[in-house]
Amino acid sequence: MTGYVRRPPAADAGAEGDPLFVRAVGRAMSVLSAFHEAEHPLSLTEIARAADLDRSTAQRIVHTLRKLGYIARDRHDRGFVPGLRIYDHIFDAQRLDGLIQRAVPYLLDLRSTVNERVDLSLWDDTRLVYASRLQPKREVLHDLMVGLSVPVCSTSGGWAVLSRLPEAEARDIIRRSERKSYTPRTVTEEESILAKAREGLEMGYVIAIEQLLPGEIGIAAPVTDPSGRPVGGVTITALLSDWTPEEFERAMAPKLMQTVRALSRF
Repeated sequence: MTGYVRRPPAADAGAEGDPLFVRAVGRAMSVLSAFHEAEHPLSLTEIARAADLDRSTAQRIVHTLRKLGYIARDRHDRGFVPGLRIYDHIFDAQRLDGLIQRAVPYLLDLRSTVNERVDLSLWDDTRLVYASRLQPKREVLHDLMVGLSVPVCSTSGGWAVLSRLPEAEARDIIRRSERKSYTPRTVTEEESILAKAREGLEMGYVIAIEQLLPGEIGIAAPVTDPSGRPVGGVTITALLSDWTPEEFERAMAPKLMQTVRALSRF
């Protein structure tokens, strides 16, 4: 699966000098976050290691979260996995997010018009998190999953977000990002990423070719709040075997811009 490495937060991250910070809650969230990079059910020892906790503390937290339904044993009893109660919070986050609710009819209309994959992603510092994913006829399992995150620096959606930030803030995000080459064409140099952001500012959208996956092309534009600050982006993704970059841009850009203009008025 191609995505952003979601490292578990330190259990006491943000606790320094904050009298309102509840360390026990921070440690519980670190235990839940231990599953971010997991490829299989985790043992108690693996959870403790990922959450940077001693085994005894991890054991008590896992026991509590199991009682509450937020952690469960894998169906084959091979270890621990996130519990069903997690889905309650995913549902709450989506139904109470005004942008996601407003976006659904626009995204459906855009997908039916372009007949390619349409994504709404939300900006979270150095990454974008997919909040809605609408597929054409081709489906790939991980492409169907909301919650998948991708790096800001290596995606058209990320470049679109950077295009609406002050340069100093954009540079700070780039410098703190893990700039990994996913394909031979992945842009990793700071100035080259900024050049893509400037292109997005000038055009209103930005195109990425084979940044995360070979043979893939994407076009994205930022969704902004009333102050003009980016909150995420809308991306249309297709295969280079179906389009030349020039044809793709001509066909997709007007429809994409119409959608993001509507969504940016929330």
